[in-house]
Amino acid sequence: MSESAISFMEPAVPTLSYAHLSDRSLIRVGGADAQHFLQNLVTADIDSMVEGGASACALLTPQGKILFDFLIYRQEGSYLLDVPSATAADFLKRLTFYRLRAKVDLEMLPEDFGVIALWDDTANAGEVPDSDLEGALAEVTDPRLPALGKRIAGPVADLAPKLHATAADLAAYDRHRISMGVPEGLKDFDYSDIFPHDADLDQLGGVSFSKGCYVGQEVVSRVHHRGTARKRFVQIESSAALGEKGTDITADGKSAGVLGSSAVTEDGAVGLALLRLDKVAQAKDNGSPLKCGDTEILVKLPDWASFSLPEPNTAD
Repeated sequence: MSESAISFMEPAVPTLSYAHLSDRSLIRVGGADAQHFLQNLVTADIDSMVEGGASACALLTPQGKILFDFLIYRQEGSYLLDVPSATAADFLKRLTFYRLRAKVDLEMLPEDFGVIALWDDTANAGEVPDSDLEGALAEVTDPRLPALGKRIAGPVADLAPKLHATAADLAAYDRHRISMGVPEGLKDFDYSDIFPHDADLDQLGGVSFSKGCYVGQEVVSRVHHRGTARKRFVQIESSAALGEKGTDITADGKSAGVLGSSAVTEDGAVGLALLRLDKVAQAKDNGSPLKCGDTEILVKLPDWASFSLPEPNTAD
């Protein structure tokens, strides 16, 4: 066999990109009662997290709506919370409010400690191998979806030069996240506005339905066990750029939902939208186009979604 034929049969090497997620901050939760404190407060099952483990997570209002969403990493007996910087101070304040007499230490890590995303840019993105970076506080496969890549927490200026990957910016990572169909708080929805099922948090490993009580648990359990989640974040595509976050999605001139974040691609644009699934099904059944503002869109359920469109005659 010729050398050229051998080369042709070699598997393609993944193209890795990394970006400092400059809009994320780190909060450390430690102390003797840290595990018990978090277990009784947030949506994920903290008791089941192993050392080096990670989970998507949320803190809810008593009415069951998302007050903060974040990722959580267990490292050396304490927990790192990977949170949006815009609300990090408020989140820390809320945790302090709930601490009461618990033996829990709460601290915001300095600004030079941050989060790096490392992901595969190939069309069939797979799980990114560990980098084993010395000095990293945490290095985990994104617990929401392995195809999102790695999350690396620690001193960014020290860690970034050690990565064998191409430097990218926050916009490039968001484009990757959107293409995978994964919504995030503030970028796709406002806090205290929607339920975990609306944000697909139940689909992305961020809600335990077997643990004990936590803030907002009764509402979330009722929605889950009754199967009454009517709105979901789904992917949308168009041949033209989409509007701003909050732009109405309509069918036959009637509202079917709102746009979250979006990104321009070579072929047009991709986005995430919070839609009433029954209205999407009704529009599809009627042959009516869905529009984001004046732009016609195609709706796609994420590959990882276990939900489906309901029977179209259930729309109001």
